This record gives sequence, structure tokens and C-alpha cells, in this order.
Amino acid sequence: MTEKRKIKQFHEMELDDRILKAISKMGWSEPTLIQEAAIPLLLEGKDVIVKARTGSGKTAAFALPLIQKILNSKLNAAEQCISALVLAPSKELCQQTRKAMEQMSEKCGKVLRVVDLSSSDTVAQRHVLSERPDVVVTTPAKVLAHLQSGAMDLKHLETLVVDEADLVFSFGFEKDVKKLVEYLPPIYQAVLVSATITEDVMNMKNIILNNPVILKLEEPELVPESQLSHQRILAEELDKPAILYALLKLRLVRGKNVIFVNSVDRCYKLKLFLEQFSIKSCVLNSELPAKIRIHTINQFNQGIYDFIIASDEHMLENPGRNKSDRESGASRGIDFQCVTNVINFDFPKDVNSYIHRAGRTARGNNKGTVLSMVSIKDKEINDEVEERLKAGYMSEEQVIKNYQFKMEEVEAFRYRAKDAWRAVTRTAVHEARVREIKQEIFNSEKLKAFFSENTRDLQVLRHDKPLKTVKVQPHLSHVPEYIVPKALKRIATTPLSTSSASSSTSKKPRYFNSSAKAAYESKASNPLLCSEIDFGKKTGGNRRRK
Repeated sequence: MTEKRKIKQFHEMELDDRILKAISKMGWSEPTLIQEAAIPLLLEGKDVIVKARTGSGKTAAFALPLIQKILNSKLNAAEQCISALVLAPSKELCQQTRKAMEQMSEKCGKVLRVVDLSSSDTVAQRHVLSERPDVVVTTPAKVLAHLQSGAMDLKHLETLVVDEADLVFSFGFEKDVKKLVEYLPPIYQAVLVSATITEDVMNMKNIILNNPVILKLEEPELVPESQLSHQRILAEELDKPAILYALLKLRLVRGKNVIFVNSVDRCYKLKLFLEQFSIKSCVLNSELPAKIRIHTINQFNQGIYDFIIASDEHMLENPGRNKSDRESGASRGIDFQCVTNVINFDFPKDVNSYIHRAGRTARGNNKGTVLSMVSIKDKEINDEVEERLKAGYMSEEQVIKNYQFKMEEVEAFRYRAKDAWRAVTRTAVHEARVREIKQEIFNSEKLKAFFSENTRDLQVLRHDKPLKTVKVQPHLSHVPEYIVPKALKRIATTPLSTSSASSSTSKKPRYFNSSAKAAYESKASNPLLCSEIDFGKKTGGNRRRK
């Protein structure tokens, strides 16, 4: 019997007591594998390339030693200066990184200050920079603009971090990073953090790192199959709306769900489709103000929404997009917390997109499911995904299992869905996009002033309100008994447990979605009914989402 490896604990890493108190409050009992390996090397001052899968704790791996280094420097510092620069490819990721670093340094009081410059308010940013914060978190384009205007200098920079380094190139920041090097001091410590080590990342290594240590740990590239299950439904394009409608209204999908499509227009088309059946959802749209996108994500993480519809990084490759749009993304970097299921309404366009979408669920020690709708045109990519999964960590058996869904059982749903899907015209989608942008821009202005002083009232601002560009028929919100599949109807009419016997009657329920709950309570027969989710409790599962 092999002896269990002893994990080096946080208190054995020469971290300040204030840092240890902060991470203890966050519920981190012990470091993750990547944190255990990276933190001592970074504290020694070495340049490091960190490669680890999403959800493995990469943010804390570079943030903890960075904070410790600044605390050490302040003991002998003659003047206040920018000591660390953290570059991230999107505004959402910048906001998440700042928030995480503030939590890790919470017990340090006003000794250490972290600011996020990824927003578009340049005047306010110049005022913040004049106070010389300790850590600046921003996108490459934004920091370069401030350096070129003279509002910022990096003469005393000690640490440079490039987070999600492989995605920096996908967002078109390669030239910005190369220009940034001209403003860096001769000596500094550099860290590249990435889920994958691409050729572009290795080229960047030669530009900003000096003899780096490459941490490519022997851990699964993907979440183990015992933690993350992969399901698929073979479906033609016209059947997808009916399938999703049936899954949601029959409550075969529970918990918090991220539904991925391949374009922003598809986001709104799907939202308007679900709206006709009184299924609330919100859209993560790169055209909306950054404050609104971040607020939407935060509310989703708090459990206010069950469904968020997003398009992944492929939408960022459209050459017609403006500069602000390219600083937003959904399938990479964003810390969607406690996601039960990822639903690929549109199958991703390549293997990496599938991997990154799947990374939004089963984070830390939580369990999750990826459910993909696969049409004939998706077969080639689906086969490539399956081969990648097998090569990554799974057995030679079928790794993407067929979800037992019979279209003939939900034929009545198909008729309803077909009419509702057809009702969402291009004009309706366009009007919905314009209406939401106008409304959320107004909300964003309100956020700047009122909500900065009234944080509790943030809950009032909702992003899943109906867009109302398609006529909604009230009766569609219900599922009458006669269209419920026979298999579920049999379960629904069986006696319930003693705890609910008093409320049950001999009559059959009129509407499935309000009465026949027993039909979808059997987790054993439905892999999507995943309940082992840690909703923010301070346990070991929570620590790995940073």
C-alpha cells in the first residue's frame, strides 16, 4: 500500500499571518496541486509558466505570492508605486481577479490596494492612477493606452502576470503585449497563466520571461468522469427547440444552467423562444456595458437566475466587432459558480470550445453535466471531441453517452415549439437586441451613482425580464396533462411519500409543471438531476473556483 503524499500547507509557505487569516475566512483548508507547486517558486522570485485546467486554483497560485511580495516590499519602500500588473483578456475576468485579490488581502487593511482599469471611464482611471495603487488589473489594450498617454508608469514594477495567456491572442492582444514590453523595467518577475500551452504562449515566453520554470503538472486536462458526465442528444436542427422546451418544462433539467449558442443573435432568438413559455432567462451579451455584464454574472452566481444564455469566444473572431466588444467572453475565464449543467444548444465549432464550455461546470469538487444537442453536421466535431476525451482521461468505452430522449414521446411539444420558434423573426431579434441595449445602458448609468451607495438594492435590478418583441400567449406557460409523456405520467400519478400524502388527491394533476413533481425527482433515472452542489458554503469544494 502506497503512502499518501503529504501536502504542503499554506502556513508552511512563509505567507504573512494576514494572508493566512483571509484565506481561512474564505474556507480554503489546503492548497490545490497547482498552488502547492507554484507559490514557493514565485516566492523565490522565479519566472513561471503555470499550466493547469480550469477551476484548479490558478488565480490564487499567482495572487498569494504577489500579495506577499508587495507586503515585504512595503517594509522598506521609500515611495508608493505600482508594484504589480495583472493582464487579463476580458473585462469580466479583470473584475473577478480584482475581487479575488481583495478577498485574499482583506486582512491587510489599507496597506495594499488593488484596482481594475478595464472599464471605459478613462477620466476616473487617471485619477485612480495618480494615487499609484499597488496592483493594477486590466486588459493589454487599456494599460497600453494609459502608458502612451503618460498617465501611468511602470518604472518600479516588480511583477507582471498574464492570465489566460492563450486567450490573450484569441482576443487580438498580441501586438499590444509586444508594445507593452517597451515600457517595462529591465528587471521584473513574470508569470504566464494558461489552461493550454499554445505556440503563441511559447512565443510570448521569449518576449517577457527570463529562464522560466514551466509547471505542467501531471493532472487530468479535464475533470474526471466521476465528477463530470457528458451526455448528448442526437437531434436535427428543427428539433432542438422542442427538445429544450420539453427538458425545461418537464423539469428534467434542474439547478443553475449555462446554455451555449454560437452567436449573439442566437442568444436572443433562444431567449425570445423561451419567453413564450414563461421560462425566464438572461443573455450574456458582449454589446452590453461591462458593469451590466458583471452584474448579470454576479446575480447568476448568487442563484437569482437559473438559466443564462451565452455565446462563446467564436463570436469574438468577427472582424466587424469593435474594440470594446473584443474584451468580453463567456466560455473562458468567467467564474460561473455552482453550475449544475452546461447545455450546448449549438454544438461548439471545435474541440477546444467544447473543453472550455465544459469547464464552466464541475468546478472544484462539485459535480456537473454537459448535455449537447448533436446534429448530422456536427458529427465530425463530435467524433474529435470524443477522441480528445478518451486521450485526456477517460476509458475506451463510449465517453459521451446518449441521453435517453425519445422524440416520439414529446411529439405534442414539437408542434408548440415549431410555432414559437417560427414566431421569433429576424426583426424580432433585432428589436430585442436594440431594446435591451438601451435599457441596460440606462441601468448602467444608475449603477454608477445610486447602487454604489445602496448595495442591497442591486438585487432589484433584474436582467431576465421579458423583451416582449414576440407575442406571448399565456396558455403556453402551462403543460397540460395530455401532452405529458406516458412514462412520466405513470410516475406522476403514483402515491407520493408520506410527507406529501396529505396534499395529494386521487385526481390527476391538471398541469404537470405545478403538481406532478414526483415524475422528475428520481435522480437515478436522469443524470441531469445533479444535486451535489456546494452553494457558497465554506468547504474544500469552494476553494477551487478561484
